[in-house]
Amino acid sequence: MGSVVRRAAVLAALLSLLTAQAQTPTPTAPAARPKVGLVLSGGGARGAAHIGVLKVLEELRVPIDVIAGTSMGSIVGGSYASGQTVANMERDVAAIKTEMLARDQPPRAEISVHLKQEDWLDFFGPQLGFRDGSLMLPKGAITGVALEAVLRDLALAKGDWDFDKLPIPFRAVATDVVSGQMTVLASGDLATAMRASMSVPGAIAPVQIQGKMLVDGGLTRNLPVDIARAMGADVVIAVNLGTPLLPRDQITSAFSVALQMLNILTEQNVGASLASLGPNDVLILPELGNYSAGDFDNMPSTVPIGEAAARKVAEQLRRYSLPPAQYAQHRQTQVRVVAQDTRRIDQIRVEGLERVNEEVVIQSMVTSVGEPLNISTLDLDMRRIYGRGDFEHVGYKLIDEPDNRILAVQAVEKAWGPTYVRFGLSLSSDFRGDNAFNLLASIRRTWMNSLGGEWRLDAQVGNDGLLFTEFYQPLVPGQYLFIAPRAQVVRGPADIYGGPQGDDLAARYNVSIATVGLDLGSQFTKYGELRVGLFTGKFDADLQIGDPLLSQYTLKRDIGAARVRLYLDQLDSTSFPRSGYNADAQIVASSTQLGASDSYNRWTAKVLGAKSFGPHTFQLALAGGGAVGGNPLPLYDYLSFGGFMRMTGYREGQLRNDAMSYGRLTYMNQLFKMPLLEGVYGGASIEAARLGQPLVPTGIQGNVASGSLFIAVDTPLGPAYLAYGHTMDGNSNFYFYLGKR
Repeated sequence: MGSVVRRAAVLAALLSLLTAQAQTPTPTAPAARPKVGLVLSGGGARGAAHIGVLKVLEELRVPIDVIAGTSMGSIVGGSYASGQTVANMERDVAAIKTEMLARDQPPRAEISVHLKQEDWLDFFGPQLGFRDGSLMLPKGAITGVALEAVLRDLALAKGDWDFDKLPIPFRAVATDVVSGQMTVLASGDLATAMRASMSVPGAIAPVQIQGKMLVDGGLTRNLPVDIARAMGADVVIAVNLGTPLLPRDQITSAFSVALQMLNILTEQNVGASLASLGPNDVLILPELGNYSAGDFDNMPSTVPIGEAAARKVAEQLRRYSLPPAQYAQHRQTQVRVVAQDTRRIDQIRVEGLERVNEEVVIQSMVTSVGEPLNISTLDLDMRRIYGRGDFEHVGYKLIDEPDNRILAVQAVEKAWGPTYVRFGLSLSSDFRGDNAFNLLASIRRTWMNSLGGEWRLDAQVGNDGLLFTEFYQPLVPGQYLFIAPRAQVVRGPADIYGGPQGDDLAARYNVSIATVGLDLGSQFTKYGELRVGLFTGKFDADLQIGDPLLSQYTLKRDIGAARVRLYLDQLDSTSFPRSGYNADAQIVASSTQLGASDSYNRWTAKVLGAKSFGPHTFQLALAGGGAVGGNPLPLYDYLSFGGFMRMTGYREGQLRNDAMSYGRLTYMNQLFKMPLLEGVYGGASIEAARLGQPLVPTGIQGNVASGSLFIAVDTPLGPAYLAYGHTMDGNSNFYFYLGKR
C-alpha cells in the first residue's frame, strides 16, 4: 500500500513539473527573412541606370539573393553577381565608348599586311558572301568580338560556371531566333551568356550556344520576373527601364520601322511581367527621358537617374533592410577580389575549323605556349584572328587539366564564305569640267588549299577602267613566303597640259596597258612585304582630242621588265591617318632582253607619317621618282602628278615630268566625332616640289609650291573632301572627292 502511495506522489510531482513547464513561455526563433530577387530589364546604354539602383540598395542595406537580367540588365546583373563592386562597375562603364563596342577589327596596324592593302580601295558597305549564285549578307552589323572583351573585364567569373555557384545566383535571358522561344542561361561562360542576352537582331550577330542561335532576350522576356521567382525569390525588386516607342516623325525608314517593331514586341512582354508583381514586390522606374539605347558614350549620365528612381521607393525597400552587421556579413560573401590569371599556357588549340588551317591561326597570335597569360594580349589576339576575315565569331576558353592548361580558341567560320564580294565607288570633280566616276567590284575566293591560297578578281568601270586578277599562294603555314601570278588591264585618259601657265588642255590620249607577271614575296607579318617579280605586256595610247603633240613618237610599245617593291604599312587609317606610317617604293628595270621596246630603269617612292595630339593631327608626306642609270625615261613612262594632296592647285595629271621630288605638311583638326565613323575634319596643307624635264616644251618644270584648305567627312560610302588649292605660279582649283586619296 505504501509503495502505491509513493508512486502516486512521484506521478503527481511529474505532472506538476510538466504543467509548470508548459505554462512557461519558450523563446521564439527569429522569423526567416524573405529571399530577395533583383530583376533588371534590357534597355541598351540606358541600362547603366541599373548601377545607380544598386548603389541605393547597398546604401539601404537591402540584401540581394538572386539576380535575373535581360540584355543590358544581364550585363550589369551578371557583373554584380560575379562579385564585382558597384564602384568598379561605375568606373568600367565610364570607359566604354560606342566605338569600342562597334569595331570588331583590331587596330589596323595589327592586321596582316596582305589584308591591309585592300584598305586603299574605294570599298563601301559590308563584305558579302557569294554561294550557289546568290549574294549573302552577314548575320549582324558587328559580331561582338570587341564587345566580349569588354564583358570579360566586367565579369569576374572566368571560364565555364554553374551560375548558381556564383557569389549571387544568376540567370541571363536570351531568345532562340530559330524557335522564337525564351532561353534561360544558367551555366557556361558568363561573358558569352551576357553577350547572347544583348545581341540585338541585325546589329550584333547571334551567339551559338548548345546548338541554339541566340539573340536579345528582350524579344521574349525583357523583365524576367518569373525567372527570379523560379530561382526561389519570395520578393522581387524589378527595375524597368522602359522601351519608348518612336514618335511618328522619327519613323522615316525601313530601319526605323524594324526598330519600332522590336520596341512593340518588347513592351508587350514587359506588360505581362509587370502584371505579375504582387503587393510585397517593389517596382523601380528610372525616368530616362530621351536617353538613347545606343548612346554608349554617355552611359555614366544615367547612373544618377537610377539612384533617384530607387530613392523614390526607399520606404518600400527599407522593409527588407538588414542590420548593419548582418548586411556587412552578407555582402562579404558576395564581393570577390580576383587577381589577374597569369599562369602559363601549356597548349593552344583551335576549335570549329573546317577550311582554315589551325597552324595559320595559331601563328597569327602573340600569346604562345610556355609564356605567362596576359588577358589584354589574348583579347587583342582574338580581334587579330577575327581581322583575318575568315570568321564570323572568335572567342576562347581556358581549360585546366591536371598538369596541363589549355587555351581553346573557338572560331566560327563565316557561314557566307569562303567566297566574298565587295563593291566600291569613287567620284571626283574640279568644277571646271573634269569629272570622274568609277564603280568597283571585287570577288575573292579564300582557302583554296591548306596553306591559304587565295584568288581575287577586281573589275572597275567608269573613267578609269581596270581588270586585275591575282592568285596569292603562301608557301609556308606562317605565310611569310608567297608566290603570286597576276594579270592586269588598265584603261583610262591621259591629259597633256601646256600654255603660258601650263593649265591649258592641249591633248587627251586614251591609254591602255595590259600586263601579266609573277611575283615571289616575303610578308613580314603586320609590318610590310617585299616582292621581286617579272612582268610583260603591251602599252598603247590613242589620241582622243587636241593636237597630236606626241605624234613623232611611237605610242605602241612592248613591255618587259623586272620589279622590286617594298611596301610598309603601320597607319591607323587609310581615310584619315592620325598615327603611324606608310611607305611604298619600287624599282622597275625595263629591258629589251625581256621583250621590252626600251631599256631603262625607273624608281618611285612615297612615304607618309602621321602624329596626333588630341584632335590635332600632323602629316608629313614625301614622294619622288625618276630614272636610274644612263638611259632616260621614255615619254610614255613619265611621272604624272597633280590634284588634291599631289600639288593641290594643279589639275589632276597636269604635271608630267621625267623626274620629281615632292614634300607636303598637312594639318587636320577633328571638328566633330561621329558614331561608327571617323568624324569631320578641317585642315590645310603646304606643298613643294622640284620637277624635271616636262613632257611637252610648254609644260611646268623647276621649283613649284602650293597650298590647300579643305573640309572632309567620313561617310558610309567613304571619305568625302571639299578642297581649294592655289599654287605660287597662279594656278588654282576647287576639288570634290569621294573616295580614298
